[in-house]
Amino acid sequence: MSFPKFYKCLHRLCPDHTLHCLLMCVLLCTQEELLVGAPRVLVTGATGLLGRAVCREFHSAGWTVIGTGYRRARPRLLRCDLTDEDAVRGLLHEYKPDVIVHCAAERRPDVMERHTEAAVNLNVHATSTLAKEAATCGALFLYISTDYVFDGRNPPYGEDDSPNPLNVYGRSKLEGERETLRHCPGAVVLRVPVLFGEVESVTESVVTSLYLKVQEASEESCTLDHVLQRFPTDARDVAAVCRKLSERARQDPSIRGIFHFSGKEQMTKYEMAVAIAQAFNLPSSHLIPLTEQPAASALRPINSQLNCSRLELLNLSVEPRPFTSAIIDCLWPFTPDKRWRQTVFH
Repeated sequence: MSFPKFYKCLHRLCPDHTLHCLLMCVLLCTQEELLVGAPRVLVTGATGLLGRAVCREFHSAGWTVIGTGYRRARPRLLRCDLTDEDAVRGLLHEYKPDVIVHCAAERRPDVMERHTEAAVNLNVHATSTLAKEAATCGALFLYISTDYVFDGRNPPYGEDDSPNPLNVYGRSKLEGERETLRHCPGAVVLRVPVLFGEVESVTESVVTSLYLKVQEASEESCTLDHVLQRFPTDARDVAAVCRKLSERARQDPSIRGIFHFSGKEQMTKYEMAVAIAQAFNLPSSHLIPLTEQPAASALRPINSQLNCSRLELLNLSVEPRPFTSAIIDCLWPFTPDKRWRQTVFH
C-alpha cells in the first residue's frame, strides 16, 4: 500500500487525532530509519559516462549514492581531487561508504601517450590511495579496468591469462589493478571493453562519435578502421554488473579478484558505423573500410575479446543489450528531428 493510501485508511479507522498523530510519527521515524539504514556507495568519476550510469543503477536499487567529480563537478556531486591523499581520506572518513566504485580514469590512449604523468597520477596513484583507504575503513572496493591490459594476439582472454599491454593506458590500468589487489586483497576488479551509453554529447564515446561520420553522407567519402576488433558495451549493463557484484560481495567474501564483462557483438569501427546508419535509416555508401591498421599515437590490441564465464557461472552477469537497440536509445536525442523515435517505434 502506498503512503497516501495508508494515511487515508488510518484517518477513516482512527478519527482520534492524538492517536493519529502518534501513529504518523512512528511511521515517519520508521521511514527515516530505513533511509539511514540503506547501504552507501561512493562513485568516483560520477560525471562521466560510466559513473552516471552506475549512480543511476545503485540509486534505483535503493542505495544511498555519493558521487564525486572534479573538473566537471556539478550540483549534488562532491568535488574531490582524487590525487590529493588527504582529500580522499577526509571524504571516506566523512561519508563512510559501504562500497566504492572507482570509475574515474583517463581513458584516452592517445592523450595518455602525450600526457603520461598526469594520467598515471589518476589511473595509478589515486587508485592506490583509494584502495588503501577502502581497506582501512572496511569498504568493498570495485575498480574498473580495461581489456587493453591484453595485447590482442590470442583471444579470448580469461581472468587468469597473462596481461601484456601495448600502450601507456593499458599499462596504467594494469598497474592500477595491482595496486588495488595489493592494498585491498578483498577488492573486485572488473575489466570491460569500449563503452557507449546515454551520452551528454555525441563525442563523449568513441562509439557514439561514429554518428558524426555517418552524417557526412553528403560530403566526401569517409574511411574507418576495419582491422581492430571491438566489443562495444553499454555502460548501463556494466552498471548493473557493478551493482550485482557489490551486493553479492558484501555477503560472500569469496567474491573478490578479477572479473570480465563485455558485449557479445564483435565489430570494427566501420561495422559499427554501418550498423548506426542502418539503425537510423541513413546512407552508408560513403563509409569506406580501411583494412590497414590506422596510424595512432598509441598501439591498440587487434582483438582483446574477454572471456566472461566467471561472472556467468556465479550468476552475476547480465544479458548485454543488442547493439542496434542500445545505440538507438543513446543517439535518438541527437537526431535532427526529435520526433524520430516516436515515428519509428509507434
